[in-house]
Amino acid sequence: MQTDQQARTQRVVLVTGPSGAGRSTAINALEDFGFEAIDNIPLSLIPRLLEGGALSRPVALGVDIRNREFSVLRLLDLYRALGQDQRISVQLLYLDCLPDVLARRYSETRRRHPMSPDESYTAGIAREMSLLNEARNAADILIDTSELSPHDLRARMESLFTDDAGQRLAVSVQSFSYKRGLPQGLDWAFDCRFLDNPHWEPALRSLTGLDPAVQDHVGRDARFAPFVDKLTSLALFVLPACKEEGKAHLAFGLGCTGGQHRSVTVAETLARSLAEHGWQVSCRHRELERRGLAVPAPTREDLGGRQA
Repeated sequence: MQTDQQARTQRVVLVTGPSGAGRSTAINALEDFGFEAIDNIPLSLIPRLLEGGALSRPVALGVDIRNREFSVLRLLDLYRALGQDQRISVQLLYLDCLPDVLARRYSETRRRHPMSPDESYTAGIAREMSLLNEARNAADILIDTSELSPHDLRARMESLFTDDAGQRLAVSVQSFSYKRGLPQGLDWAFDCRFLDNPHWEPALRSLTGLDPAVQDHVGRDARFAPFVDKLTSLALFVLPACKEEGKAHLAFGLGCTGGQHRSVTVAETLARSLAEHGWQVSCRHRELERRGLAVPAPTREDLGGRQA
């Protein structure tokens, strides 16, 4: 018979990203929000830390290249294994930053880069970002810190990982291309390929679902509004129940053929609608990020949400 401690879901946030992107600031913020924070923990120790059943607090674990046994493959294998354990709710948080901003930060602090102790820090930055690219693509939550101060980053973390009642339920909405498969960690995936495809309009082909012209085109499909309404109704039905259960994270995926037009439009619309109902929402677009076409993930306030 399970004890109450064994029956509870353990929330785990794996925090990674390139050196200088703000990972320590993010981990410190999570600790202030009530997480048990452990930085630079060896990957091999994480399963042992969690094998005894749910801890009394959610856990934030910082993992990066300084760890002597670190590899992206091992990190992603661990992330997937934890995601298959029904006793654990795991998120991969990636702190991102533009290379030139990282270079400026290293120049200002005069620190050596851990991947190029005897070379220019720019060489180390390039190596590390190339090494971490797969982790970036797999992340549940991606925060670009290029234009964020430590205070701004903390505010972004607060919008994603806490609410006014002290209960935490992070909602993520992500667009993707079916050509590249489903993103890791989705709870719900919905196919948008039945909607009218802007790809066949020459003037819209190079644009994305972030552009008003594409949104207008997709929105004119008579099936668009009922589809989004039903998605929103479903989400608003399940989210309170998930919160009562103590679930830490719910991820919605919207897919289309290329992940550029229809799924992006639907994801943006759904995220804004949920934010307007008071949920803390992050929205990202996997294929646009890979091509450098996405804007930094918005906060609930950016999406038009009100305080819960």
